[in-house]
Amino acid sequence: MRTTLTIEDGIASQLQDVARRSGRSFNAVVNETLRVGLQRGCIAASAKRYRVEPAAMGDVAGQQDLDQALHLADQLEGQELARRAQLRK
Repeated sequence: MRTTLTIEDGIASQLQDVARRSGRSFNAVVNETLRVGLQRGCIAASAKRYRVEPAAMGDVAGQQDLDQALHLADQLEGQELARRAQLRK
């Protein structure tokens, strides 16, 4: 299959160096590099998933319901705006 790719300058330079040193064509080096990368990608996909364990962080200040985070953010913003307005008086 023939296609056009835009390869970053640094990567293209590395591929050309490998082609020169190995005596192979640029196309052969690019194809081999892609093949190896795809094979490694398949191996990485089967790796064990990372799991985050929750940790207790203590009580919520003011006993706010964090399920209502947007409402809480709105309240805090309103309080801050009121405080700034008081400072300007």
